[in-house]
Amino acid sequence: MSDLNLRLSVLPQTLAVCRLENKSPLPEWALRGSKFSSITASSEEISIVCDESVVPADVKAVKDWRAFKVEGPLDLSMTGIVASLTAPLADAAISVFTLSTYDTDYLLVKTEKFEDAARILSGFCKVNR
Repeated sequence: MSDLNLRLSVLPQTLAVCRLENKSPLPEWALRGSKFSSITASSEEISIVCDESVVPADVKAVKDWRAFKVEGPLDLSMTGIVASLTAPLADAAISVFTLSTYDTDYLLVKTEKFEDAARILSGFCKVNR
């Protein structure tokens, strides 16, 4: 783990993970004023991760997530990044939701487990708050 020399930053906002039906139109609130959002569509669903404050009450969502961002950009040929971050958290019974972009990876944990996750990750990563 430590040989990867990972640096993490913490996103300031609290996030929600939302689910829409697969044929739903992309809602404008998903990108409204957010510094971070992710939209993934499959044949079964559309998942949206965004600032929880913009999610309408009638949308199926799990709120209260905090995110660690792996400082990048990372080379797409690198291996073991997500595994190195999630394995110690799994050992501590901390659930995660991961996202990847072209440049980097994000690791979401529930707010009530955030401090525990930050402490664990700080053991082998530089965590900038």
